[in-house]
Amino acid sequence: MAFLILVIGDLHIPDRALDIPQKFKKLLSPGKIAQTLCLGNLTDRATYDYLRSIAADLKLVRGRTDVEAAGLPLTQVVTHGSVRVGFLEGFTLVSDEPDVLLAEAHRLDVDVLCWSGGTHRFECFEYMDKFFVNPGSATGAMTTDWVAGGGGEVKGDAEEVVPSFCLMDVQGISLTLYVYQLRKGENGAENVAVEKVTYTKPVEPTGAP
Repeated sequence: MAFLILVIGDLHIPDRALDIPQKFKKLLSPGKIAQTLCLGNLTDRATYDYLRSIAADLKLVRGRTDVEAAGLPLTQVVTHGSVRVGFLEGFTLVSDEPDVLLAEAHRLDVDVLCWSGGTHRFECFEYMDKFFVNPGSATGAMTTDWVAGGGGEVKGDAEEVVPSFCLMDVQGISLTLYVYQLRKGENGAENVAVEKVTYTKPVEPTGAP
């Protein structure tokens, strides 16, 4: 049986979203997930309890809106097989440029770095032999950008947020990432789309002179 790791974040319940979509909850039934990595902005107790019901092994880091959880770590690292996975919300990083993320991956000594950065958009890419995953927002919560000037006015992002989360399956040096996104069809009906991305940790040759 696969050891599935749920990567989820930017929930923002109830201030920016009402709940995790029901179509996602049907997929996240207890007994399927072995471990959950929550990348912060888990802002209500009911959602915390729900995530604990999915998998008792729930690991959390502090997000920028987790003001009542100041004791949470900013980063954590877990190891599965031969792959080290680091995760953080990312508000402490100066940007989400690849070189900045790469430096953080080296600092944490990880092969895979999961971050959110408050973008609420799924993204993954391989860079300099490291694998980077942004699971997006599981609730499709709106994101905001500070407008330069204007007395600190906050403006909502005009781009619609697509709810998303990820599952990871690590076997030895290989990781398979399953990306779940709740997309609207032309008729307005919502359906869950699934994509698969694979990453293999480079192995240094043995017996080299």
